[in-house]
Amino acid sequence: MKAKVAIIMGSKSDWSTMKNAADILDKLEVSYEVEVVSAHRTPDKLISFSATAVDNGYQVIIAGAGGAAHLPGMVASKTRLPVLGVPVQSKALNGMDSLLSIAQMPKGVAVGTLAIGEAGAFNAGLYAAQILANQDAALADRIEAFRSEQTETVLNNPDPREES
Repeated sequence: MKAKVAIIMGSKSDWSTMKNAADILDKLEVSYEVEVVSAHRTPDKLISFSATAVDNGYQVIIAGAGGAAHLPGMVASKTRLPVLGVPVQSKALNGMDSLLSIAQMPKGVAVGTLAIGEAGAFNAGLYAAQILANQDAALADRIEAFRSEQTETVLNNPDPREES
């Protein structure tokens, strides 16, 4: 089965954050591929990846980057696909630099910006699945089941002092 989602990141060290996107895609049975594509260290690879993403069968790209965080915006500038940007938490500014770099896109180059870190990566995976579910009824059902399970977990554990 051809991957519908690409999870890319600027550095191998970003995987500990971006793995959260893969985890929810696995749970929802959405195919994906993972690759390091650095905006600064492999710019030719970035251009090639972005220019061929549609032909390679991707429907959504999740791009995680820290620091200057140019990856999501540069990819978005070279493809028509939706790009979901995940700010990876940086040491210098705790991820605020990454967040602002991804969120401050110029008019006409759209990047969906998620929260900093693991929650943002997880939600990027979930958001990618929700986009795909518009054309996939079985996936829509799996997302509904996930959401119901989430709700039941909260309702079945109303007292925060008790172990789950």
